Amino acid sequence: MIPIRPKPNGNNPDGGGSSTTTTSPPPRRDKQAVHTPSPSRITSKPVPERQLRSPREYQIDQLKRRFSPLKETIDPSTGGETSLLFSLKPSDPDFPYDLEKLECDLRIPGEYPRQPARLLVRNKDIPRGFAVNIERGWDRLVEERKGKGTTTLLSVLNALDRGLEGFLAEEKKETVKITVFKDSRHLEGQPSGVIGKEGIEGVSKEKNENEKEKEKEKEKPRPYIPPENFTRDQIAEAKARRAQEVRQLEARMSGLPLYHKSSDGVIYTLPLDPKRRSSLPTGLQSVHSVQLVIPLLYPLQPLRVLLNDVDADEAETVEELFTQKAVEQKQMSLTSHLNYLATNLHALAKQAAQQKQKAVQAAAAAEEEGKKMAADEEAKEAEHVASAVDGERGHVHVIPRPLEWTLVNADGSSESESETDSDDDYELVDGESGNASGVTPGTALPTATAERGTAISFPSIELHGIELLQVTLLSLSVKCNRCKTLNDVTSLKSNVEKLASCKKCATSFTVRFRAELVHANSTRAGFIDLSGCTISDMLPSSFIPTCGRCSTPYPSPGFVSVRGESTTNVCRECHARFTFKLPDVKFLTYSSSQSHLPPTQGPKRKDQKLGLHAGDPLPAKGACAHYKRSYRWFRFSCCNKVYPCDKCHQQAEDHVDEWANRMICGWCSREQNYRVENCAFCGRSVVRKRTGGFWEGGKGTRDKVLMRRGDRRKYRNKKDGNKSNKEK
Repeated sequence: MIPIRPKPNGNNPDGGGSSTTTTSPPPRRDKQAVHTPSPSRITSKPVPERQLRSPREYQIDQLKRRFSPLKETIDPSTGGETSLLFSLKPSDPDFPYDLEKLECDLRIPGEYPRQPARLLVRNKDIPRGFAVNIERGWDRLVEERKGKGTTTLLSVLNALDRGLEGFLAEEKKETVKITVFKDSRHLEGQPSGVIGKEGIEGVSKEKNENEKEKEKEKEKPRPYIPPENFTRDQIAEAKARRAQEVRQLEARMSGLPLYHKSSDGVIYTLPLDPKRRSSLPTGLQSVHSVQLVIPLLYPLQPLRVLLNDVDADEAETVEELFTQKAVEQKQMSLTSHLNYLATNLHALAKQAAQQKQKAVQAAAAAEEEGKKMAADEEAKEAEHVASAVDGERGHVHVIPRPLEWTLVNADGSSESESETDSDDDYELVDGESGNASGVTPGTALPTATAERGTAISFPSIELHGIELLQVTLLSLSVKCNRCKTLNDVTSLKSNVEKLASCKKCATSFTVRFRAELVHANSTRAGFIDLSGCTISDMLPSSFIPTCGRCSTPYPSPGFVSVRGESTTNVCRECHARFTFKLPDVKFLTYSSSQSHLPPTQGPKRKDQKLGLHAGDPLPAKGACAHYKRSYRWFRFSCCNKVYPCDKCHQQAEDHVDEWANRMICGWCSREQNYRVENCAFCGRSVVRKRTGGFWEGGKGTRDKVLMRRGDRRKYRNKKDGNKSNKEK
């Protein structure tokens, strides 16, 4: 460090001129200000000396410490090449592929790093085409880091781990499958190990025919499929639309339990609740989530779905049909596509089943036609053999049979005609059944239901221009069996049980609606199974009418109507006017539905006999030994019993107490919903607050005995002799 000298005196440039010199040390500047490094002097991490001396051994030791190889071999025939077998587990927590670990065989040549190392993938559960993608990805990473002195095999493996998902997402490379040819000519009539002259000629003929077929296939021009090319404007517009629709999808679905997003933002796992799960095939009824594959150039590239936890054979056709629908309806958003899949999954499954049935019928027809052609060829060969035999026997003259004999007594002709007739009849039946199954199904109509429970009917219903009327969403007013309180149960769907609880006593009850069709000969709309309640009245409900002219059901959700209301509208198909009116609603109990439903709660509890009367205060105004300033009792939801406090409940019961949602006022003994401070009926405070013994504007204490001596109202309106010295 260069010392900083003091500034020389003006009278003496050489620093002299004065006999008195200052012996104090020169002032020093801040070290941080003197030694502030510049950005250009920032150095890289130093390279270990061992890596500079022998980089190959140093990097192999790094791999051994990091991966603990299962096997290490050195091949002297290849110049001392080292082979390390180890497992690489993907470190990405959101890795989308079902790959537990990557079995790696790293080949490090003896002249490394002048010669690059090679990676071989040994996983048997990975197709060879994808394994080739990973190996080529390793080669690209090595080539990118070539020439950098600090690059090691461990850093390249870390880069491979980070890019493993991208390598697996590439298109599968085409590979050559090597098969072993087995000579089976000795099984075709020749003894083992001996091939006759005819066998050699047959083999040579087969080879020549196969070669000719291959040459013909090569000569056929393959159809040219031009690649998809998009302009910059199209790509920019597609990316903007994709970003907007993905934001909408994430805002709507991100809070659901089954939601998951892949790290690249292409695959979204979303919950799926089909509208008609019972109408789905058995292999698709277990679906609860779906993987939505959104390409980076959506909607220029088609949208795809993958159904989870379902039969792969049945789901594959449904997924292809959805992709076709998505291509046809490109104007729909991602949320609309997902809603369409949930609503029409049963229709796609039926369409897939019809296509599968048609394919089976076509295969059966082709097989039958092949059998007929084979039979015709056999008949021709038989005729040819017979004519050859007749030619050899010149003295035999064949007399042709009369036509009527041939039709009646011929061995083959009459049987083939009968078979043809039967086949035609069978095909006719198939055609009729195919047409019947090919009709596009409309709204699912309910079948006959068991006559039990409580029937709902419209005795005086008026139907004008309506063929059928169906209740799709039923709303009822039910009465609790325990406290006789009216409760509303809304949006009851057919064959879907709904669980609810009383708004007053919290008693649970269940309601199930089994719908039937209302028409000119039946006024019954269905049956209702009840448990823990009884029906009081019907609330406004949804109805779907079917047109009497064209038999087209009105689109869902239909119309909302109630007792005494008349509804008029027109058909969406033929525009015919229709009207229906419900003058009255009747409920008829066929049998007790409680015997058919499981109990909603355990054994019946014993009711507490409190002996309370509205308007009278509770004993001790509801206070107890634990809380002397609490003027109320609580009804605990765990056992539906009343206790002054939680500690009283713990002393009397053997279970853990739950939150009390109802209380009984200690001043008027009226039960009500839980309130914090005062009663909803009498308005008095149910909690006495602590005061400091002062008046506090009337909000504190008013008892002069408990009032503090310092408050001037303690001795007001008393004789002067009883006043305190302070007031005097």
